[in-house]
Amino acid sequence: MAWDLLFSTDYGLMSLFVIVFVVGMSFWFARFFSRKIREDEAQSRR
Repeated sequence: MAWDLLFSTDYGLMSLFVIVFVVGMSFWFARFFSRKIREDEAQSRR
């Protein structure tokens, strides 16, 4: 029943989109911040 509501209704699909978007955004932010930290460390060593 819950899976049917998630994949077949407007609010279920929007919820699924938001969940996937937030998880993807968290991975992007983690990669972005770790890259900036490494760049800052490399710049401070010079």
